Amino acid sequence: MPILVHPLTADRWSDLENLFNAKGCSIARSCWCMYYRRSGKRPELAPGQTREQQNHADLKALSAQDVSPGLIGYLDGVPVGWLSLGPREDFAKLHKSPVMKAVDEQPVWSIICFVVPSPFRRQGVAKAMLAAAVDYARQRGVRLLEAYPVDLAMTPEAESLWFGSKTMFDEAGFEEVARRKPGRPVVRLKLIE
Repeated sequence: MPILVHPLTADRWSDLENLFNAKGCSIARSCWCMYYRRSGKRPELAPGQTREQQNHADLKALSAQDVSPGLIGYLDGVPVGWLSLGPREDFAKLHKSPVMKAVDEQPVWSIICFVVPSPFRRQGVAKAMLAAAVDYARQRGVRLLEAYPVDLAMTPEAESLWFGSKTMFDEAGFEEVARRKPGRPVVRLKLIE
């Protein structure tokens, strides 16, 4: 059965909550894909609020914006995948990253994270999410799509695999444009000439 992918919107928010609360998604549950969207001093917490609750609220607010903060995939109506993407400038942490800093001045969209619950891994979910991200970015008029995968040939322990694997991006036509750390290339796909 094919995986259907849609932009995260406010009316799909409960599906994302269900996905992040699934088995194998504990890191996503605490981060709520906000880690790379912030840099420097974190905003103050409201009284009694945890960082996780703040991240949850902030991503929920982003889901109501015109440019979706990511895509959610469904298999037979069940949410099985998440991919965080958007204009590079939306991800403040990238600007200071020695590994993921800008390669040049060209405007790009960045793919940051994949989240797939344990029961759905190794079934092509991430690959389907990546293909949908390429289509979504192209429809939005994005010229360059960039990502920061893990090169499993150089990093066999698969640290940070939420960035996706280099081989998956290679198969999707992305090309390496920089490598500042042995196991962490920067890859790009040109969508519009």
